Amino acid sequence: MTTLLEFAALGLGLGAVYIGLSTGLLLVYRATGIINFAQGAMAMWGAYVFARVQDDGELVLPIGTLYFPEPPGTVVALLVGLANAVVLGVLAHYLVFRPVRRAPALAQVVVSIGLMVALQALAVIRFGPNSIQVESILPTGSFELLGATIPLREVTMVAIMAVLAAAVWAYLRLTSAGRATRAASENERGAVLMGFSPDRLSLIALVLASLVSTMAVVMGGSLTGLSPANYTLLVVPALAVVLIARLESIGLAVAGAIGLGIIQSELSLLATRSWWPQWAQSGLDQVLPFLLVMVILFAFGKRLPARGSLQAVRLPDVVVPRFVPWKAALLVGVAVVCLVFFTPSYRFGLTTSLIIAILALSYVVITGYLGQISLAQSAFAGAAGFALSKLTTAWDVPFPIAILVCSLLAAALGMLVALPAFRIRGVQLAIVTIAAALAIERFVFDNYSLTPPTGNPIGRPTLFGIDFAIREGRNLARLEFSLLVLAILVLVVLLFVRIARGDTGRAFLAVRANERAAASVGIDVRRTKLIGFGLSAFIAGVAGCLIGYSRGELSAESFSVVVGLSVLAVAYLGGITSFGGALVAGILGPLGLVYTALHSVFSMGNAYPLITGIGLILTAVLNPSGIAGETRHQVEWVKRKLRSGRAAPPPAAATGPAPVPAEKPRETTGV
Repeated sequence: MTTLLEFAALGLGLGAVYIGLSTGLLLVYRATGIINFAQGAMAMWGAYVFARVQDDGELVLPIGTLYFPEPPGTVVALLVGLANAVVLGVLAHYLVFRPVRRAPALAQVVVSIGLMVALQALAVIRFGPNSIQVESILPTGSFELLGATIPLREVTMVAIMAVLAAAVWAYLRLTSAGRATRAASENERGAVLMGFSPDRLSLIALVLASLVSTMAVVMGGSLTGLSPANYTLLVVPALAVVLIARLESIGLAVAGAIGLGIIQSELSLLATRSWWPQWAQSGLDQVLPFLLVMVILFAFGKRLPARGSLQAVRLPDVVVPRFVPWKAALLVGVAVVCLVFFTPSYRFGLTTSLIIAILALSYVVITGYLGQISLAQSAFAGAAGFALSKLTTAWDVPFPIAILVCSLLAAALGMLVALPAFRIRGVQLAIVTIAAALAIERFVFDNYSLTPPTGNPIGRPTLFGIDFAIREGRNLARLEFSLLVLAILVLVVLLFVRIARGDTGRAFLAVRANERAAASVGIDVRRTKLIGFGLSAFIAGVAGCLIGYSRGELSAESFSVVVGLSVLAVAYLGGITSFGGALVAGILGPLGLVYTALHSVFSMGNAYPLITGIGLILTAVLNPSGIAGETRHQVEWVKRKLRSGRAAPPPAAATGPAPVPAEKPRETTGV
């Protein structure tokens, strides 16, 4: 009993961090209607600045560094870190969130993901990839309670964060700006008519959220250290806490944060017991937030409060694809020529681009065509990749049967994750899928009892006596494997075009546009969603198997949540509603052709994820249809101009219709 109490006290520190992040998430949502997936990354930046100023007197800025004559002490360092949090909140408001407040939910999700990716990459560039220790600003003693030794630091952290959360509650309840923020979350038009500016209210909320979250991470960094990855992804359990609070109650958020932190700490204690199953000794603490998210959204998903908006929004337009033989032959011919004549490094880059294009195509299916925001595609790919290792090494399943079986396994996992989509969609589904992706990564990919740290080798693919392995001796990018990947990409694209042009594709678009209208004309919405999730996960599984073959040996880093979000970023950059966008995404993707070229010429290193994140933000703000979508609009304008013989302004990309006088947004898309 004493040990349980001591571990519960240790969990208070994690609970305090959850209080800060969840309070920030809730405040931003009430003010803007946006779930800020970058909340943890924003808080992490201010904590990094504090740690460097406190340690050696260096004020690290995104560009450049200022130096104090000597380390100024804890109080000044804390003020500097919080000042950076204020500046970051202001910049995030004006440059990121304000431009997409009336954009589709997809644009709002990806713009916050772009900010998260950019801040994480910037932290790696400016502070390094390794964890750093943070000196505690709180007392580190202890006291006795019921025979247990209770650390004073964790208790003090919870007390401070509870006071800050109470201050946020008081702001929302007792001040005119706070009451206006709550009113605007119910009826933005009414708040405008009363003389309040939603933009100004959003600015205040983002600054307060950044301050509260940064304070939590500054204190939490002394417990776990700071690294670019750990606090970035702590936003996932914080999202579970926000759902416990039903996106409204600060008090429930505080209670849920403390409870979740304590339970996760107790699970870490149970994992050390001899009777605890070995397969459950790693990652179970991340499965718990996923289960909480699932249960809450299943039970209350349709009753969670939605934010009133001034206008209806729509997703980027979809053009039903056509297969044009001569264009396909030209593209394939160019790819073959490049693969034949490229140097090994560029051949490997182009091969990786072809694989990423397949993974990006899975996003096109699930998000571009079906309208479901899934952030778990990398987890599906990883499940297929690790299954491929087992099949090819333990059971000698030959190629290509192994790819088919593993992709079907990924499809089954995708349909399992699709179950919440029966009741929810949009941002809520994004929360479910990112929680599922993190749970799979930590509980499966990082679980040494399931995926040993010595590596997960994959057998060489052979067919009709031809060895298609990517490596042979010093040749690290064999042409045979590259041509195999190209052939599989062509088959997957043909499958996508066939489905998109058929009844299933039309059902996807109908569900994307309006689920009730689709059901009224006889479309089985649940069956359509299952097919969409299964198909997209199958395509992701194919990509995961090819990633495995291209590496020869898999690790969890190949399929992390951040990798999946990076692929979503380039998929959105390329154009989320067309297979042409997936091809562009492949060229732009991590370790792809553009990355290889830039790295070989400029030695960019860690700057590539930063460029990807910034590019994603700019695309979501300026052109939600992506590169391929904008190109298509310009080509159509040129054709009309040539036909008409007179100049006319080019049509704008489908960023949204004109405002309509409605209190709640109509469920509409650009179909």
